[in-house]
Amino acid sequence: MNKTCALRLLLTGALAAGFACSGDDDDGDDTTIDRDGGVTRDGGSTVDPTDPPTTYTFESRFEAGASSVVHSGQTLRHVLIVDMKNRVSGLTDRIDMGTFTPTTGDVMAELEFYLEFDAASAGGETHGIDTTPAALQTTYGEIGSANLIGKIAGNDEAGQHEDWTMAFRGWDDASVTTPESLVRLWFAELDTLAARRAAGDIPVDPDGNAISEVYVSPEGLDYSQLLQKFLTGAIAYSQGADDYLDDDTDGKGLRTDNTMADGDSPYTALEHQWDEGFGYFGASHDYAMYDDDEIAAAGGREGWSSGYHDTDGDGSIDLLSEYVFGHAQNAGKRDRGAVVATDFTKDAIDAFTAGRHIIATAGGALDTEKMAALVVERDKALTAWEAAIAATVVHYINDTLQDMEAFGTSEYNFYDHAKHWSEMKGFALAFQFSRHSSLTDAQFEMLHALLRDAPVLPGSADIEQYKTDLRDARAMIGSAMGFASDNLGDMVGENGW
Repeated sequence: MNKTCALRLLLTGALAAGFACSGDDDDGDDTTIDRDGGVTRDGGSTVDPTDPPTTYTFESRFEAGASSVVHSGQTLRHVLIVDMKNRVSGLTDRIDMGTFTPTTGDVMAELEFYLEFDAASAGGETHGIDTTPAALQTTYGEIGSANLIGKIAGNDEAGQHEDWTMAFRGWDDASVTTPESLVRLWFAELDTLAARRAAGDIPVDPDGNAISEVYVSPEGLDYSQLLQKFLTGAIAYSQGADDYLDDDTDGKGLRTDNTMADGDSPYTALEHQWDEGFGYFGASHDYAMYDDDEIAAAGGREGWSSGYHDTDGDGSIDLLSEYVFGHAQNAGKRDRGAVVATDFTKDAIDAFTAGRHIIATAGGALDTEKMAALVVERDKALTAWEAAIAATVVHYINDTLQDMEAFGTSEYNFYDHAKHWSEMKGFALAFQFSRHSSLTDAQFEMLHALLRDAPVLPGSADIEQYKTDLRDARAMIGSAMGFASDNLGDMVGENGW
């Protein structure tokens, strides 16, 4: 055993953790550990393990000057989900303008492009993320080569805490047995609506008016919102919480190697697993530098106010590091809308950065103390992530209550009602995808019994009962998450999130 390896074993307690060393120093790792626990990299700089960086920036231990942070697959999936949502939202105009006349199966085929994205054949196509300045990556292939279907809960079985062919809950339809089958059900229902519209058969809303948006069903389901919000849970949250940041399966998540480069990559397996979890959260690498308005793309400083920023000053927006996606954006929305202050954004990014710093400064296998510290940061990150989801469900419960209060008045808007209910339901399906959830399985099932599988529309005999059910659902979430009561809203959904 060489002297460097022996020192590492002594200082990290790695014998018990299964640290493996090669017989020479030709593995490309010139990192050594000082007696205070700091890590000295190529060039002699020392990184303090107790002082995480202010941005999610970590150098490679194996390639001088290279970053060890890579989450391109996660970013591409965020982009595919956004582009799928925009494709659905644009269907009405295409049909009504005569540029698209779908028959049965045509819309399904368009949506399959995103679900089963094939980088080999479609990597050269331009993505739909529009920024000013323009994005550095103009095509899907310049971002990555991932698809959506392979990472929907149940389709990547290793490490998942449930068998989703047996355990999936939240949508009461005999054809729905897995998360993927729910996505395909919604594809099929939207496909039927589009083909009907193209043939001149347009359903009506509760007031008997022709429905103006093809992606909204007569029952009040907004498929653009259901698909987007459900996929951010069934892919991004599921993969982050139940795979890359979990610690219940050997060779997955926190139980991966940190002693050597992962193949020819500039990172260890553990570094990469943590980064992929971070990538699914959706934060930019300089997320801690944004305020809540900027994260929410709702104002702020020039150059920051749209949820992205050209931090490196190269005249473009790097979607892999300079753009805020998905749950990370929603965390900012909820923080800025809280009556009693919350800081889900800070809690999440501080934990993600601190955890990654623990991994980077370990210099090898994590000893018992460092692993315990890493688990603490993981728990903080997942707590903040789930809290942001839960607060978002509360927000859309409140919006739905307000929509229902407007029944019978000129203020009622069927499309807003469908949108708000669908966002509520889509987000609420996510809780089941983490074994660390604050909601028990029984509470999850009760929650969805209360929320139901479609909104209660004007003219129903069940309006007052459903309002009560929504308030009960909101109270259940608030209690499970420990939210301040003032953030939950009042009887009609006002004065809260």
